[in-house]
Amino acid sequence: MLFSRPFGNPNTIPLAKLYPSAPRLSQFTRHFALSLNTMAPTPKSYDFIVIGGGSGGSGAARRAAGWYGAKTLMVENGRSGGTCVNVGCVPKKMTWYFASVNETLKGAPNYFYDVPDNVKFHFDNFKKKRDESILRLNGIYERNWSREGIDLVHGTAKFSGEKEIEVDMQDGSRKAFFTAPHILIATGGHPIIPDVEGAEHGITSDGFFDIEHLPERMAVVGAGYIAVEMAGMLNAIGVEVHMFLRGETFLRTFDPMIQETMTKAYEDAGVIIHKGYPGFRKIERLDHTLSSAPDTNAHGKWANVPSRHKILQITDNEGQIFDFNELLWAIGREPEIKPLDLHIPDIKLTKKGHISVDDFQNTNVDGIYALGDVTGQAELTPVAIAAGRQLGNRLFGPPELKWSRLSYEGIPTVVFSHPEVGTIGLTEPQAISKYGQQNVKVYRTKFTAMYFDVFPAEEKKKHPTQYKIVCAGPDEKVVGLHILGEGSGEMLQGFGVAIKMGATKADFDGCIAIHPTSAEELVTMR
Repeated sequence: MLFSRPFGNPNTIPLAKLYPSAPRLSQFTRHFALSLNTMAPTPKSYDFIVIGGGSGGSGAARRAAGWYGAKTLMVENGRSGGTCVNVGCVPKKMTWYFASVNETLKGAPNYFYDVPDNVKFHFDNFKKKRDESILRLNGIYERNWSREGIDLVHGTAKFSGEKEIEVDMQDGSRKAFFTAPHILIATGGHPIIPDVEGAEHGITSDGFFDIEHLPERMAVVGAGYIAVEMAGMLNAIGVEVHMFLRGETFLRTFDPMIQETMTKAYEDAGVIIHKGYPGFRKIERLDHTLSSAPDTNAHGKWANVPSRHKILQITDNEGQIFDFNELLWAIGREPEIKPLDLHIPDIKLTKKGHISVDDFQNTNVDGIYALGDVTGQAELTPVAIAAGRQLGNRLFGPPELKWSRLSYEGIPTVVFSHPEVGTIGLTEPQAISKYGQQNVKVYRTKFTAMYFDVFPAEEKKKHPTQYKIVCAGPDEKVVGLHILGEGSGEMLQGFGVAIKMGATKADFDGCIAIHPTSAEELVTMR
C-alpha cells in the first residue's frame, strides 16, 4: 500500500511507524521515506472544487460559496472568465458594435448626412480599448470570487484519485493537491483545427481577437454561428471575405427560413460564398519567401502587400488555388478534457467525446459533475451559468432544492450577424416531425424595417426582416419563434419569456402592439 500511489496519497505512512522494531534503517532508506512524505503531501480539503473559471464554473462556485458558505476552490489555467469573457461573447459583441457603427455611417447619407464614402477608422486603437475592457472584467471576476470566499489557484488540474486533483501551478513553483467530496468539471472547449497540411498557418476564433491590423482578404471556413458572425463583422468593416461552405447554406441547424434568407443576405452584402467546397488539400505561407516590399506575390494577384501581412496560398482538393492574407477555421469546437486524466476516476464520455451527464449534471462517478461546453449541451454562456447555479443549489442548498436542475427546453439564442438572428424552440421541420403536419400551423411575415424607408429600393432589398411563428395543437401553442432583422437580439428576450410560459398564438394576438416597431409584427400576424 505504501508504494501504490507515491504521488498525492493522503494515507502514506512513514516507514518508521510500519517497522518500529527496525531502528537500524540505512541512511538511504530514511532519506527515501522522507522523500516520499515530501512528494506526497496531504491534500488540502474543500467542500467543493471547481475546475474551470469560466461562466459555468463561476456560476456554480459563487452559488455554493456565496449563498451557502461552502468552502470552495476554483482552479483556472487561463484568464479568469473563460472563453466568453476573453475570446467569445464579450469581445465578439464589442466588435459587432464596431462593425455596426461602420454600417450606420455607410447609411447616413440616406438620412442626408454629409459623411465621406470612406470614413477612416483605427481598428488597432479599438482593439486596445477592447483588451482593456476584458482585463477589467478579469479583475471583476476575481474580486467577486474573493469577496465570496472562493480560493483561486492558477494552474492545470488533473485527477490523481477519484476525489483528488493534482494542480501543476502556473508559476512553475510546485504541484499542489486538493480533495473534496464534490468536484465539478467546467473546463469548456476549444476550436478545432483540421488535419490539413499547413492548417497551423490559419487562426481560430481565439486568434481572431489578436488581430490588430485588418487583413485585406480573408477566408472563413465553416457554416456555424461563429463563422457567420465573424464573416459579417469583417465584411461590414471593409474586409473582402470569402466563406467556404460544404453545403448550400449556413446556420444549418436553424429554421430553413433563417438559412436561406441569411445566406442570400450575406451574398447581397458582398460576402463571397463558395458553396459545396470540396475541402482543402494544403495551406502554404508565401510571405516568408517574398522580398520585404514585393510588387506582387508569386502569382501576381497581390500588389504592394505590406511585409507584415501574411500571404497564404490555399489549394483545395480539386486543385483550385486561392490567395488570402488570413484564414479563419470555424469548423466547430471540442471539449477541453485531455489534461484532466479522466481515466483515473473512470469518467464516461459520449460518442462525440463530451463528458456524459444526466439531467442533474452528474457524471457516472458519484460526486463528480460536469456542465457547460464540456458536456456538449446547448453550448451557450447563459446556459452554463444557469446550470452551475442549479447545481450549487442542489449540492449545498436547503432540502427543498435537492432536485434543482436546468431544463434545456425552450432556450433562446441570438446570432450577432448582419442582420441579427434570434430563435427559440422548434424549427418548422422539427415541429412537423414531433406533432405531425396536420397539427402544425405556421405564420410568416416579410417586410422592410422602417429604418430603411429612406434607402434606395436596391439597398432596401439587402436588409431583410423576416419572422416566423410555429404553432402546434388545437390551441396553437407557440413552439417555435424565428426572427431576423435589426433589433432581433433585444426583441427575443421578452418573447422568450412568453414562450417559456406556454404562450399561444391567441396570447400573442391579445397583446397590444407597440407602434411603430418591427416587433409589433409578431403580435399582429395573420
